[in-house]
Amino acid sequence: MAIHFSKEEFSERKSKVIKELKKQNLDGLLMFRQESMYWLTGYDTFGYVYFQCLILTTKGELVLLTRAPDLRQAQNTSIIEDIRIWVDEDKSKPVDQLMNILSELNLEKSNLGVEYEAYGLTGRNAMRLNNSLKNFATLHDKSELISFLRVVKSPTEIVYVKKAAELADKAMDAAWKYAHAGQNESKILAEMQGAIFNGGGDYPANGFIIGSGKNALLCRYQSEKRNLDEVDQLSIEWAGTYKHYHSAMFRTIPIGKVNEKQKKIPEVLKLMQFPCSDALSYAHFCEGKIDAVMQCQNKIWDVHALIPIISAAGGIASTWNNKDAKYAGNVLFSANKSIHKKMLKLLKPALK
Repeated sequence: MAIHFSKEEFSERKSKVIKELKKQNLDGLLMFRQESMYWLTGYDTFGYVYFQCLILTTKGELVLLTRAPDLRQAQNTSIIEDIRIWVDEDKSKPVDQLMNILSELNLEKSNLGVEYEAYGLTGRNAMRLNNSLKNFATLHDKSELISFLRVVKSPTEIVYVKKAAELADKAMDAAWKYAHAGQNESKILAEMQGAIFNGGGDYPANGFIIGSGKNALLCRYQSEKRNLDEVDQLSIEWAGTYKHYHSAMFRTIPIGKVNEKQKKIPEVLKLMQFPCSDALSYAHFCEGKIDAVMQCQNKIWDVHALIPIISAAGGIASTWNNKDAKYAGNVLFSANKSIHKKMLKLLKPALK
């Protein structure tokens, strides 16, 4: 079976989710995020673009509702034993079938968490879900519940991330080898992805991004592939991927003679360090070079790992309205209590 974690690790993850459900007075969780299903059970598919739901109750019951093409996928890649199928045809109503399963699990009049923010739960299906269950159970948006638990990696996960980083380096080596005048971007992409596959890696969640010439500053993939000019600039963004764990990288490679603008880039980057954002600003903060960092609309994975580092350096962390920073959103990190108090006062008008 194509399962990449031990039964013991899956059991530990399941216990953590159940503990969190009970803490939040929930009777179960309806998962629509593929990453949640993979983390909790090993279920590995791109069938998440269709309606499918993994149910976990506080009693430990685990039921997957999915389409027929994913039956063997779930059997071969996951620890799920109870797999239900809905038939994809005109007038199919998988949400009604889901309600029947919930009824079997005695979840009527219960409190259920739902992963509303999921690629697999389209707006239409979310409306159908709400309509089908409106008189059956009380639904709560718990899109981040498992994401919060996934932030802290297990020893096995760390091994996979390190392997992904090694594969990212191999892809970079391939890019350097083929990044020269006259070379087509398609060849560079093929060699980079080939290096990852040859190393035992996977497709990334996001396709590689490559651009040169007039496309060198684009930050999204587009379908044009061109030959590199004698004097050019190549921009590439990619990820080494192993067992679906990623290590993302970005590089800019000058082709031919470096021009005057390109020579200035290192100096411009130095100027950008103050003020700056993301990882570099937090590094400067911990070094005592700056007194505060504030950011808005963070996800838990953006800040969760930073909190113990900043606390160990003597810093203060909270949201802009002085709540616990671990739930992310608009966050503020200050060097001490006095500065933190002043910063909160300055931010107060922004909360209105």
